[in-house]
Amino acid sequence: MRDVAALAEVGIKTVSRVINDEPGVSEVTRQKVLQAAQRLNYQLDMAAQSLRRAGRQTLSIGLLLPSVANPFHGQIHRALGDVLASHGMAVLAASLDDDAAREEALVKAFLRRRVDGLVLTPVAKSQGYLPEHSSDLPMVFIDREPVGTDADAVVSDNAAGAAKAAAHLISQGHTKLAYLAGRTDIQTARQRRRGFTDELGRAGISPDTVHFLEGLRSEESARKAVRELLTGAEPPTAIFSAQILVTFGVMRALQELGLNRAVALVGFGDFTLSDMMDPGITVVAQHPEHIGRVAAERILARINGDQQEPQTYIVPCELILRGSGEVPPPPPNR
Repeated sequence: MRDVAALAEVGIKTVSRVINDEPGVSEVTRQKVLQAAQRLNYQLDMAAQSLRRAGRQTLSIGLLLPSVANPFHGQIHRALGDVLASHGMAVLAASLDDDAAREEALVKAFLRRRVDGLVLTPVAKSQGYLPEHSSDLPMVFIDREPVGTDADAVVSDNAAGAAKAAAHLISQGHTKLAYLAGRTDIQTARQRRRGFTDELGRAGISPDTVHFLEGLRSEESARKAVRELLTGAEPPTAIFSAQILVTFGVMRALQELGLNRAVALVGFGDFTLSDMMDPGITVVAQHPEHIGRVAAERILARINGDQQEPQTYIVPCELILRGSGEVPPPPPNR
């Protein structure tokens, strides 16, 4: 700042007023300072400025997501970032890689950097590791509710969405069903399984007749599981995939076996080009852009002093019909 002041032939306080867009500086002087700053490639030191700003705000938010490889999380990131950017706030993002120990380490790293708030999808079974002083730090949880701490959460209606998928496949005449999922130890997985099985009960279908394949952690593991399932005895006529990466594996297996128009598929979570498949993929859409916007609004409200009791905001899911979920079962043998 001293270098900028010397080059523009003004005082340091004048440079500060210009850089912080404060009044009391003529337009001619303002332009001299800005030109000097540009020539010197001067950037405002946000950390130093935060020491003087009321509340010591850094105008930054820490965002922790399970996996950047998941399109759902990428869309949340973008929607949240768009809202916060319009308020002059930066988003510092990190991937947890579904590692509970990494979650705790990254949360504490963000706290050391004095971010103004945290938005995170919890991976660990409990967030009781949060230090006591963090109770004054605005936090919003997305996709999954926190355990061991109280904070706002923005989540999809997972059980209702999975129930819609089951009801739709049953309405198409399917009774030989398969349920494929990833991790079983997280809230969303338990909620989706519960919604699916509850709908089976309402339709009078025993869960014992359904192929449940869970713990599929990658697209490749899902592909192999589906190939084995569909080439074995009593293959299902319809598949519900409870996670996007699992859906990708199912799609690949169906294509390889030439069964993409013979076996029905409904996936949980929408994705780019899903309507360009053959047939288009019927999905339970979670609307991650809505989740991201609501989370951004809540973290901004908390930063600005909102003291209301923590709440869980539920974003409804939508069943989008594109063709794969409408593949009929084969006619009965005569």
